Formats: sequence, structure tokens, C-alpha cells
Amino acid sequence: MFRRIQGRTKFLWLPVLTSTTFTKGDVVGWDQDETTPAGKIIRMRFDTLTLNVVGVIRHTIAATDSDYATARLVEVEVPTETNVVWEADVTSGLVAADRGKFQDIEAYATSGDAGTVDRGASVRDHVQCVKVVSTTKGHFILNAGINGFGAVGAA
Repeated sequence: MFRRIQGRTKFLWLPVLTSTTFTKGDVVGWDQDETTPAGKIIRMRFDTLTLNVVGVIRHTIAATDSDYATARLVEVEVPTETNVVWEADVTSGLVAADRGKFQDIEAYATSGDAGTVDRGASVRDHVQCVKVVSTTKGHFILNAGINGFGAVGAA
């Protein structure tokens, strides 16, 4: 789960891809996949382009929710300044040498989730580590939107 530690954010109500589960604290981004409706929020995953990162979803959406399959807006916390710091769980083995490195959101499609950083992956570079809290928790900056670090890992 991503939780803001430092910096300014605001809450935006954005359209969500229907029939998709989310866990509070998941990193979300714009769905730009040609096989599904574009312009909706999805959980970030290992193959989501860095340029699509938006922010962190504020509420869990479960398949049992009454509006699960309904087109609607959801609350997303988005950075309003560069270098907003978020605390997040890490797959394992985070060390001091990881500070400054870019890492991916865990591959939820293969049992991971959008609220965990994959310490061993740096393909899409969704986040940058700025502090090691423990081997399984760190502080990160989202590589998000126009305040992100550009197209790092987006190719």
C-alpha cells in the first residue's frame, strides 16, 4: 500500500475501468491499452507505461461492491508538486544502495499487486527510491505525469 509521507497532493475524481478490483493504496494510471476503453483508471502493473502513472487510489473496490460493474468516478490522490514522497512495501531486500534507483510496481498479473514495489525490476521505472526504511519498506517518488522524470523505461 502506498501512503503519502511528505509533499502536497490533491484528490481528483477520475473515471475507473469497470469490473476491476483495487486495493486502497494501489498506484493507478491511465489505461491506454487498445483492447480496452482508453481514458479510464487502472491499477498500475509491470507492463503499464510510466507516462500513464496518475496517483494512488483512496478506496478499495471489491468484486462484491454494488457498483463494481458501473461506470463511475473514483477518488485518486495525485501529487501537486514534484518529489512527493510515498511509503510503500517492497518485495524484499531493499538496501541503502537502492536509494536513487528506479523500480517497477510489482507484476500483479503474476501474483503481485499495485501497492508494492518490485525491488528487482527496473523496466518501466514507475517509482524512484529515496529512503530505505527496512528491507521490505521504503520511501519513493512516483514517476508520474508531467512532474515525472520523463519516458524512463517507457520504450
